[in-house]
Amino acid sequence: MVNQPPYLIRTISEFHQFRKLPGPAHPLVSVVEFEKMRELAEDHPRSWILDFYAIALKRNFGAKLKYGQQVYDFDEGIMTFMAPGQKIGIETGSDEHLEHSGWLLIFHPDFLWHTPLAKTIRQYEFFDYSVKEALFLSEQEEAIITGIMQTIRQEYHSHIDAFTQNILVGQVEVLLNYADRFYQRQFTTRKVSTHDILIRLEDLLTDLFKNDTVAKNGLPTVPDIAEALNVSPNYLSGLLKTLTGKSTQQHLHDRIIAKAKEKLSGTSLSVSEIAYELGFDYPQSFSKLFKANTHLSPVEFRRSFN
Repeated sequence: MVNQPPYLIRTISEFHQFRKLPGPAHPLVSVVEFEKMRELAEDHPRSWILDFYAIALKRNFGAKLKYGQQVYDFDEGIMTFMAPGQKIGIETGSDEHLEHSGWLLIFHPDFLWHTPLAKTIRQYEFFDYSVKEALFLSEQEEAIITGIMQTIRQEYHSHIDAFTQNILVGQVEVLLNYADRFYQRQFTTRKVSTHDILIRLEDLLTDLFKNDTVAKNGLPTVPDIAEALNVSPNYLSGLLKTLTGKSTQQHLHDRIIAKAKEKLSGTSLSVSEIAYELGFDYPQSFSKLFKANTHLSPVEFRRSFN
């Protein structure tokens, strides 16, 4: 089949129509069981862009989920988080039958109007994680998330009144806070993968500063480092903050300061020459960073060794 452009789904109602579901009970929020979704026809769009938030809890997912440019096989209970404007799709064979289960919570940004969550939701960095950085749940964690989604569905099915929005938004915020907690647990319990990322980060920074790489190419950005490690920038920073208490940027700054101290104490290079060797375009930027981290200017630090 010829590749089709992604199909834009603007509203909760359009999504229900797209997946051949009954109309939503609430225009701005919906909780759907994956078992109730019919298999997509062969000529149906296989990728789409949602204009709303989508939080999925999937089990026994019998297809490959494509999120951005990455494809992932799910064979256990996992959660994914999608913000408005992100591309998602499903890749399956023509004779492949989907037998996955779980829950899908979708809600439009308008649903959050005039609530604190409208401003704070982007602080939940897992909305920018890639598909391979999905949240893997224990049975107990899965039961908690399922219970919240069922509570949301029960609330908007029971009645819609002046209290409905605050109650529903409150439940969404509880779900997001649990997801944040569970991700912190995942960072510490999935030791093999997280330890490997830490080792590769240290090796990457060592290679950058042991030759002329930064002098020639300048300092790497956080997205550059994350791409080299094959993880998303937010996932990398979240993992590092949990395991080391420092962000990716702080790890980079630590390595810069360590190399600067070596050069200031062990060479006769000028501060400007050191700044350029460490990838800075302007010596003033180097001096500002150095003083912010050591409470001494580069010149004052060098004098302390004389």
